Amino acid sequence: MPSPLRCVSAGVLWQQSRKSSFPLRAKMPPCDFSPGNYESYPYDHMLKIRKQNLSPSLATYYKKPLLLHQGHMQWLFDYEGRRYLDLFAGIVTVSVGHCHPKVTAAAQKQLGRLWHTTSIYMHPSIQEYAEKLTVLLPDPLKVVYLTNSGSEANDLAMFMARLYTRNFDIICFRGGYHGGSPYTQGVTSIRSYKHGVANGFGCPTTMLPDVFRGPWGGSHCRDSPVQTVRKCSCSAGHCHANDQYIEQFKDTLNTCVPKGIAGFIAESIQGVNGAVQYPKSFLKEAFQLVREREGVCIADEVQTGFGRTGSHFWGFQTHDVIPDIVTMAKGIGNGFPMAAVVTTREIANSLAQNLHFNTFGGNPVACVVGSAVLDAIVEDGLQKNSEEVGTYMLLELAKVRDKFEIIGDVRGKGLMIGIEMVKDKDGRQPLPTEEMNQIWEDCKDMGVLIGKGGIYGQTFRIKPPMCITKQDADFALEVFHAALMRYMERKAAK
Repeated sequence: MPSPLRCVSAGVLWQQSRKSSFPLRAKMPPCDFSPGNYESYPYDHMLKIRKQNLSPSLATYYKKPLLLHQGHMQWLFDYEGRRYLDLFAGIVTVSVGHCHPKVTAAAQKQLGRLWHTTSIYMHPSIQEYAEKLTVLLPDPLKVVYLTNSGSEANDLAMFMARLYTRNFDIICFRGGYHGGSPYTQGVTSIRSYKHGVANGFGCPTTMLPDVFRGPWGGSHCRDSPVQTVRKCSCSAGHCHANDQYIEQFKDTLNTCVPKGIAGFIAESIQGVNGAVQYPKSFLKEAFQLVREREGVCIADEVQTGFGRTGSHFWGFQTHDVIPDIVTMAKGIGNGFPMAAVVTTREIANSLAQNLHFNTFGGNPVACVVGSAVLDAIVEDGLQKNSEEVGTYMLLELAKVRDKFEIIGDVRGKGLMIGIEMVKDKDGRQPLPTEEMNQIWEDCKDMGVLIGKGGIYGQTFRIKPPMCITKQDADFALEVFHAALMRYMERKAAK
């Protein structure tokens, strides 16, 4: 078996294998962890199994898919011991760090005590966790139903909204992602996640209030350290773009749904669509309009929750709203499969009219893992770290945006960051996929893993474990800058 590369030295330079007239001089930050030996099948055999025995719908990143072997906090190691700075966190899922010692120890202890009973019996961890989680939410959001994934949580939230209101239609944003179940596919409004079967009945979409790509918006509209470079027509203290988007929302209410609706579901910041943010007061006004139509307001916190936005623990708090239902997953378990729906007692009672059961939701191991994650967020100061490191990255990325014509927008809050790539700033046409992939692959080859998103796959997504440091951020920024320079060299050479 290959011997692992040790990662204790800060002096190792990460260079791309091919020659470039713009060499990278970024030093990968030190790490006091060494991965163990890889002891499974050779890479080629793993790839063969992947192609033959796993569903082809399970796509992999990169031309040569990574075979990852071990993780430690913000670092990932492949089968040959190469170290990567993880800026995508298992698709915004590893919140406190890969194999965080406190979370790992909690899981190991519970695995030696009790794995599974279902919720038909009481066990300490489900009550302890329910109390610990709900104390973090404002009144009257104090009743939790535990599930296993974000799709399950959003599916259940939609079901509860329809049961409670006795209405059916649930409005959603274009560009939103809320899951892949038959119910949630209706409110997922990105073409690449749509399949050729009936879905979306009772799920009308409304215009996305995107202040960069939409028809209105400019340099004062969103709650971010970085604004768009578009000129803004807003006057002091009044957002003209918000007014226009609210009119579009009213138009949806007046033309696409009956008088009474079941609800409205929205991410606090759109995740899969590339960290798209709305005008600052949009959700507050939209929630009021929905409640006037008998609907409930669902906040999808699957990606924005648990301190990732930095200034607040929940993304909806940045909009100065209190939802009727909150869904959460991903970072809730730091990679352990768990999720939750938190709502009011009144709405929760609507589900108790008949039986509703989830075999694995709220199992003992999940609950102790979730509890340990909450402890780690507080003890490691990760919400504050998200704000400080995230703000630093956003401001530095804005400087990079100003240097390159192909960066149309930098946006986000905390460690929820999007970099939208364009052919040119004025036209805002998406950078072609092949060109996006060149930059993406170069970043990987230099030791940095980032995500992609957007309706056209035109946005790089930076959403790392919240334990990332400023030193890590500097390394990532240098790598990204080098990848952009190499892109420009290739373009100039054509």
